[in-house]
Amino acid sequence: MDTSALLGNLQTHFKLEPANARLLIVGLGATGYSAAQFLQNTPIKFAVIDSRRNPPRIDSLREQMPDVPVFSGGFDQSAFDVATHLLVSPGVSLNEKAIHKAMQAGVTVLSDIDLFACATDKPIIAITGSNGKSTVTTMLGDMGNAAGIKTAIGGNLGTPALDLLQQEADLYVLELSSFQLERTTALNAKAATVLNLSADHLDRHDGMAGYAHEKQRIFRGDGAMILNADDPAVMAMRDNHRTCFSFSVQQTADFYLKCGGEVEQLMMGNAVLMNADELNLEGSHNIANALAALALGHAAGMDMNAMCRALKKFKGLPHRMQKVAEIAGVRWVNDSKATNIGACIAALQGYSRKVILIAGGDGKGADMAELAPIIKDKTKAVILMGKDAPLIDQALNNCVPTHFAGNMKEAVKMAAGLAATGDSVLLSPACASLDQYKSYADRGNKFAEAVLELI
Repeated sequence: MDTSALLGNLQTHFKLEPANARLLIVGLGATGYSAAQFLQNTPIKFAVIDSRRNPPRIDSLREQMPDVPVFSGGFDQSAFDVATHLLVSPGVSLNEKAIHKAMQAGVTVLSDIDLFACATDKPIIAITGSNGKSTVTTMLGDMGNAAGIKTAIGGNLGTPALDLLQQEADLYVLELSSFQLERTTALNAKAATVLNLSADHLDRHDGMAGYAHEKQRIFRGDGAMILNADDPAVMAMRDNHRTCFSFSVQQTADFYLKCGGEVEQLMMGNAVLMNADELNLEGSHNIANALAALALGHAAGMDMNAMCRALKKFKGLPHRMQKVAEIAGVRWVNDSKATNIGACIAALQGYSRKVILIAGGDGKGADMAELAPIIKDKTKAVILMGKDAPLIDQALNNCVPTHFAGNMKEAVKMAAGLAATGDSVLLSPACASLDQYKSYADRGNKFAEAVLELI
């Protein structure tokens, strides 16, 4: 899309005219920096402000854009007073005093996603939800490219949305957070989904109702709605005047998991798409992710056979329910990115039979008692390691057999001794890693190395 079309869209949606607009980018993280790089190639006058004295990209910004005014070390009210438009980064709350005052004075707020939507005429698939966003986004990128469609993915995942415009793409797949959506109004995705809803970021969104309201903004426009039939809060968003596709792992839907036969199957209506065991992913929640991706791709016009081929090759994201190996009938799964209690609970909920769990590390002061019910229900044994292993053991209160390991290699050997054919061993620590490892990735790599030594 050329600059004149961009400016026309900005005028239509936000009454933004270069002749009289003064846009203030609030926040110089990855999003703010990408917005500044994008705007420097337009006639729009802008400045940048950040509450931090030395935000991470300030030197690069000053070097590349020496004429752009930059304010740091606080939110100077005078910078907001002259602004006609604010582009607020998702990490900055709209309840900040200076932002709130500007909004009350009639200053228009927009997001980098709004700029992106105004800058392209290519179709967009938009994905949000409490869990699974990154997995479904990545699946769709693989599916689109397998179907011969140049597909670029980003947004809340990896590459900032505006940076994607530098790629030659015929389709964009965006992962969007509730923080991005709450300040976005111009997005009209060809297909969009809210994968699921669970309590998250409630301090920023005025409770669960406010959180759901912001997630629902992904459905603005007239594109296809993809809805999780197993989540009543998501199904309540359905607009019967729109094209809608549902997905489910618990009941019949437009895209669903068929159980009861010799093998479980992913279905579209009466058509078998593929067997569930052809997925290289662990857990029913990942089957739901696959069904959601198939529904989104179908709504966007992708070839179904190509999508299924891509799914069969999809190995999962690193350290997120990633299957490492299957040895002597035992599946070994790396979910090292589960650095908090909620992520561990989500991982365990995806299993229909009990697993052997490796957990522990730095619990960061969290109430480990929250783990006890799901661990009692979903595990046959727990192997604990790291700084807060004793605290977790105390919180579990002997609800399942508990073992202790000094390091990952010892934990894996212990798990191998406990596991029988048909079992899964899951590394989902519910804790940070820095008490023993450089990062959660380092921890996950050590797990994979120890598992492969068993072969």
